[in-house]
Amino acid sequence: MGLLSKKDSKLIMDPLADNNPITIQVLGICSALAITAQLKPSIVMAVSVLFVMGVGNVVISLMRNIIPSKIRIIVQLIVVATLVIIVDQVLKAFAYSLSKELSVFIGLIITNCIIMGRFEAFALGNKPWRSFLDGIGNAAGYGVILIIVGFFRELLGSGTLFGFPVLGNPVEKTGLYAIGYENNGFMVLPPMALIVVGIIIWVQRSKNKELIEEN
Repeated sequence: MGLLSKKDSKLIMDPLADNNPITIQVLGICSALAITAQLKPSIVMAVSVLFVMGVGNVVISLMRNIIPSKIRIIVQLIVVATLVIIVDQVLKAFAYSLSKELSVFIGLIITNCIIMGRFEAFALGNKPWRSFLDGIGNAAGYGVILIIVGFFRELLGSGTLFGFPVLGNPVEKTGLYAIGYENNGFMVLPPMALIVVGIIIWVQRSKNKELIEEN
């Protein structure tokens, strides 16, 4: 028997496809707009949310039978805030420049409605292992979209990936710039993130007609 049952596998795979927290549930849009101008901060944010959701879901699940109903939201906030502080301190210790670049957006993970939603909707009613899988799955679905958006915004907006030129040198006119290509400065502006997400939503619904909402 495999490590994951069919139900457990769905907890990971569904958020990566037909139940993606950004493109289907339309949650966590703010960070998708704010930090995806470059690929590196997009990946760091994705990994940070993966850690917070995976560990947070397990902690909430372990405490689910002792948390008084009236203060459950406060307890959830304390758990996620503690994990976010750990992430923030690790970034400051090992990637200070990136920590400064992400600035307040790491702190805003606390208010990410995807995380609080999974705490409330899943971790409070399920055992730790399934809660862990749910957290990892939803965080991965969130992270994949951030990375896709960050990839195209940096590549088309700056001609770089991870800060390294991949399309040539725009000053010396090498690579694609030699044949007249120019970076699209609009790609690095926040509104373009929403447009890229919109294109991903369109592609996803084009492939799966069941995702199209009826009027």
